Amino acid sequence: MFVVIGAGTMGVGIAYVAANAGYQVELVEVDPDRRVAARAELERLWHGAVARRRLTAAEAVDAGTRVGFAESVAGGAEVVVEAVPERLDLKREVLAQAAAARPGLLASNTSSIPISALGAGVIGLHFFNPVWAMPLVEIVVGAGTPPGAVDAARAVAARLGKDPIVVRDRPGFATSRLGVALGLEAIRMLEDGVAGAADIDKAMVLGYRHPVGPLELTDLVGLDVRLDIARTLAAAYGPRFEPPALLVSLVEAGRLGRKTGHGFYRWDDGRLVSGSGITAPG
Repeated sequence: MFVVIGAGTMGVGIAYVAANAGYQVELVEVDPDRRVAARAELERLWHGAVARRRLTAAEAVDAGTRVGFAESVAGGAEVVVEAVPERLDLKREVLAQAAAARPGLLASNTSSIPISALGAGVIGLHFFNPVWAMPLVEIVVGAGTPPGAVDAARAVAARLGKDPIVVRDRPGFATSRLGVALGLEAIRMLEDGVAGAADIDKAMVLGYRHPVGPLELTDLVGLDVRLDIARTLAAAYGPRFEPPALLVSLVEAGRLGRKTGHGFYRWDDGRLVSGSGITAPG
């Protein structure tokens, strides 16, 4: 059994990939409305995979039968991955409850909180959005990570078709520390009127061969998620990670990116609306 705790964007993505890899999956979510939304999103993902010929109709149906929902973690799980929001107290509580079920591998999908702060027996298993398209998984070794957990995490990554890196436990690890630094600077450039969102992103795509620009990526990840990570990194490393006022104001306005239909860009049914990016002031 592969258990995912939290039916948000990342939790659904992890559950989807695990089911496609042949795991029996249990998606743990206490909010009944979110469970309904998660099932609908999974169905949409399988429908899209069939339309793009990534899966056959039979494979999609089969994968769908392997996903169930629960309100708590049952015993006997091979893998448990926590994917709740980036709040230390919440993650500690969730992981402590999951540890009581004695899973074979207990992992957190946190992108910025030190693994050593999350409790004994935890390893970082940091996936990237969208989970089904991004090949990287970041394995983070904390002070309380048990012996053998890295090998077990590598084996899980391989079964999921992921290419892992192993990093030491530092706030932001390798990927978030670099990626958020670039994203925050892009937001500051937008604030300063250097260029509009689309041109800033185009500069990185064409000039540095990034597959997607930093502002569009922030929309995909979620502005609220980026804000939480920035605040965690600012507490660890100082002012260079302080979130720009524009990011804070957009989150306060409920403009969280693709999941709400509006962030630095406008989105329609999960698709970027052409020419919709925030323009440079003045």
